[in-house]
Amino acid sequence: MCAEKKVIFNQNSTNGCIKKMYFIEDRIMRKPVVMGNWKLNGTKSTVTDLIKAFREPADKNANVDVAICAPAIFIGMVESLATGSSLKWGSEDCDIHTKGAYTGENSPEMLKEFGCTYAIVGHSERRGYHNESNEIVAGKFKAAQENGLTPVLCIGESEAEYDAGKTLDVCKAEIKAVIDLCGIEAFKNAIIAYEPIWAIGTGKTATPEIAQNVHHGIREFLKTFNAEVADGVRILYGGSCNAKNAADIFAQPDVDGGLIGGASLKAPDFTAIIEAAAKA
Repeated sequence: MCAEKKVIFNQNSTNGCIKKMYFIEDRIMRKPVVMGNWKLNGTKSTVTDLIKAFREPADKNANVDVAICAPAIFIGMVESLATGSSLKWGSEDCDIHTKGAYTGENSPEMLKEFGCTYAIVGHSERRGYHNESNEIVAGKFKAAQENGLTPVLCIGESEAEYDAGKTLDVCKAEIKAVIDLCGIEAFKNAIIAYEPIWAIGTGKTATPEIAQNVHHGIREFLKTFNAEVADGVRILYGGSCNAKNAADIFAQPDVDGGLIGGASLKAPDFTAIIEAAAKA
């Protein structure tokens, strides 16, 4: 992480007149992350083809951390195919427990043994379909971190909450549950992914300005606990981020990459998103 002076272009409207403003600001430079979340998709054939296709852009764009979070059944394949490249991998979820009578769950200890770097926790589909509360998600965050994984904490609001102006209230509550259990220092080795639920898989996307405003609000909230941690934590945008809009989203000073869904299942699109992050 370092600071640089960056020229920012801003444009606003007052009484119908467009004003263009250029100003200099200190921007904290954090290494961007482009992470694919394959969800419940993939076959042996497509996993092989995609991982082989992603090795080169991961190696070529060394200033970006590139990763794939795959269905648990394919993680062993991903490990075999990605080993020897800069491409990292992780799980789409992990359990609070490391072992025991928990049929169907994925132990963070086992995930680490298969070379996982990351574990997504708190994705809206887990919160919604599996009734995972903020407290359950915080427990998964803690278990992942204690077993050597970097948790990727997903946060975000529903369309009704967005319309009611409660976006930051929702995000703060989801983060605060982790802070209450693990402490603010835990975010030194964690990633936050802001994914407005109304934009996930819908084709709707938060504008770059909306994404920046929310990411900035998240970072300012973290600063009330520890400014150094807040400046260092990487906050990704997710929610219909694709090859066409990635560059504009990643250009925002508080956006540190993306958690990519459908576009990570298309090699040309995911490669273009990696390249957009490398240029941001």
